[in-house]
Amino acid sequence: MSVTAVPIRPLSRGAVLKLWIGLLLLLLAAAGLAWWSTARHQVVTLDSGVRYRTLREGRGPTITPADLFALRYELKLGGEDGRVIQSSDAMGQPFVASTQQIYPGFAEAIQHMREGGSYLLWLPAGQHEQGTAPPGAPFTPQDTLFFELQVPQVAPGMAAMQQLMGPPPGAAPPGAQPGAPPAGGASPEGASPQGETG
Repeated sequence: MSVTAVPIRPLSRGAVLKLWIGLLLLLLAAAGLAWWSTARHQVVTLDSGVRYRTLREGRGPTITPADLFALRYELKLGGEDGRVIQSSDAMGQPFVASTQQIYPGFAEAIQHMREGGSYLLWLPAGQHEQGTAPPGAPFTPQDTLFFELQVPQVAPGMAAMQQLMGPPPGAAPPGAQPGAPPAGGASPEGASPQGETG
């Protein structure tokens, strides 16, 4: 039995270079696609130290200071594995507010969120309670607060309307005790707003 050898023509230097460039471009495209598809799931750290992560990107409008928004949330102490210390479901209704009625770090982060989205939020010390925590609060100003959030609805431009009408009866911000004045809002006696930054 005889074997016939078929000569293989060597590739020119130009062809080898084009092959390597093509492979490099494919690798860069794959890396870019992988980064793009996971970027929205990365933890974002804001200048204040507040961190958030998008679990599901919303399709509605991004929240602004002029808007009212509804939130469903679970509040945990420390992090994702911490114990739940408050839940909007346990209160029987979503929390409705504007950015002026919530903790400063919460207000900063919420303006990166959209109607229909789900998020994780970390508020470090200094970005929630300023000074002494409200009586009965299940955390101290030095604790990190962790929230799992859903934004079921945003009402564009309605914050001014709520300021005229006042907060709904019994409305309490995430982390406060029911009946407490909203974090960032004035107390019933007209004291200065908590957590207001200048």
